[in-house]
Amino acid sequence: PDAMDIPSPAAPLAALVQMTSGIDPAVNLATIDRAMGEAATHGAAMAFLPEMSLLLDRDRARSGAHMAREADSPWPAALQAMAQKHGIWLHSGSMPLLADDGERRVNRAHVIAADGSIRARYDKIHMFDVTLPSGENWQESAAYEGGDAVVVTETPLGLLGLSICYDLRFPELYRALVDRGATLIAIPAAFTVSTGEAHWHVLMRARAIETQCHVLAAAQCGTHADGRQTYGHSIIVSPWGEVLDEGGPEGEEIVAAEIDIAR
Repeated sequence: PDAMDIPSPAAPLAALVQMTSGIDPAVNLATIDRAMGEAATHGAAMAFLPEMSLLLDRDRARSGAHMAREADSPWPAALQAMAQKHGIWLHSGSMPLLADDGERRVNRAHVIAADGSIRARYDKIHMFDVTLPSGENWQESAAYEGGDAVVVTETPLGLLGLSICYDLRFPELYRALVDRGATLIAIPAAFTVSTGEAHWHVLMRARAIETQCHVLAAAQCGTHADGRQTYGHSIIVSPWGEVLDEGGPEGEEIVAAEIDIAR
């Protein structure tokens, strides 16, 4: 149908892209491009990707071949071009990059406007260092350094507070985001299945209720090329704690909801 025939939604639409990112950035970028096209077709004002959308690889040596400082990485420019092509805003979820000052990595999110300009960056603050009852051991701090900046940025959906995955467990960060004016919060994730089953839904709803913000959590899902499994269940929660839309445990899909700031 002609675009003029489609009524515009009462509130801007947010689209979460649930992914099973692998070890080949080119394949992941193709998935992102396809999903952004689908989100734009749905009328989304902004698309949100999961944590490590560009590369999910627990093999440090193998992933090292793709590591570069942001100024030298092709990934931000590729996402900027997609935002322009599809005419929608994009939250990158996050990507691994080399810190500007050395060999350690940062887990960095970008907010990109529909004109392709980068409007904000956020480096994950809290590193995931845990040994789980399942026997899984994750030591994010072995390769990554945490950020130190609390970031809120303007978007078509409202003032967006930035966080990533394990940050979810630290409510002080979300209080700080609200103190800086956030009306919605992004929590892109690559949650383990065992911790997801225990805490994903209850913490996402808690963060929404306590901050009176919409929470948008695009998630990795399923079994990945590096052997890990992630929880899925990408979720949009209203400030009242209602689940507005949710993805399944596996399978790439779009999860979408109108973000009514008046709520």
